[in-house]
Amino acid sequence: MSIEIKSITKTFGRFAALKDINLTIPTGELTALLGPSGCGKTTLLRIIAGMEYPESGTILLDGQNVLDRTVRERRVGFVFQHYALFRHMSVFENVAFGLRVRPKKFRPSKSEISDRVNALLHLVQMEHLARHYPSQLSGGQRQRVALARALAVEPKVLLLDEPFGALDAKVRQELRRWLRRLHDELHVTSVFVTHDQEEALEVSDRVVLMNEGRIEQIGTPQEVYDHPASPFVYTFLGHVNIFRGRVHQGHAHMGAVEIDAPDYADADNAPAVGYARPHDMDICLQRTGASDLEASVERVQFIGPVVRVLMKLSYSGDPIEAQFDRPRYGELNLQSGQTVFLKLRNMKVFGDYSI
Repeated sequence: MSIEIKSITKTFGRFAALKDINLTIPTGELTALLGPSGCGKTTLLRIIAGMEYPESGTILLDGQNVLDRTVRERRVGFVFQHYALFRHMSVFENVAFGLRVRPKKFRPSKSEISDRVNALLHLVQMEHLARHYPSQLSGGQRQRVALARALAVEPKVLLLDEPFGALDAKVRQELRRWLRRLHDELHVTSVFVTHDQEEALEVSDRVVLMNEGRIEQIGTPQEVYDHPASPFVYTFLGHVNIFRGRVHQGHAHMGAVEIDAPDYADADNAPAVGYARPHDMDICLQRTGASDLEASVERVQFIGPVVRVLMKLSYSGDPIEAQFDRPRYGELNLQSGQTVFLKLRNMKVFGDYSI
């Protein structure tokens, strides 16, 4: 089932939660709504579900306007962050609940319910815990039960609101990989809300970056990471270095570095900011060209297989970070206080509107 969101606006008092949102989610796609707290992603999810109603705009499911339909009529499954399981019911009964409360003429038989629930518990690898109660389960197990319960009613759309936010990092990583495999098997159109950049990039087919009630960028995980459309996207998706400088007639100058900035062909010595990822830099012990940036090493951090080198730029005094694998770091053998020279492999320039 496809989802079309057209010109959705939602306010709470004087606060504009969503501002003219337009988005199409194709059938069978797993889409992440990613952004900081308060950006509107959960509000948009609840409007799709029918739990909130917008001031203006339209929600279409398979081309049909559903704004006047209830949650049940929209046939959506919803998974919450905090499980929302019935504590007095076993795992089996929690999953069966949505089927048992259907109107009589739509309710499956007892044997059909049993077969359906057992199949789902097998799918989420919980069949051996069917008689247990939520208090006897781990957080990851509870979330699997919540997902099975959402799937029991055979939803056309699956909506997940920070589904792994209450879990520790290791369990979160395991469950998001499991969710990706499950989605590849079921192909239910799914939308999940997260503020975890790594989670969104790892799990989703497409990422929708949201900020202050608006969509900043839509694209595949690779597109939004490699080609950010705005400074917000650059800074929100992973670590980034900021270089302050000027842009003049399509050329940006960041210290000794000059790069093309064709988007600013009309600029007249205007302030600009360059953005570069820590892995898009190399360090040399000697100056090898006029465009090398001088910096001093302040600290070296070893994070598993990755080495993070924290430095200070000589021309601006701004902090900067580079990342290497251990073999490359072994070649450099850097020490605190050492002067080094940076080569940038990739930089994106934006006009300086905020700094």
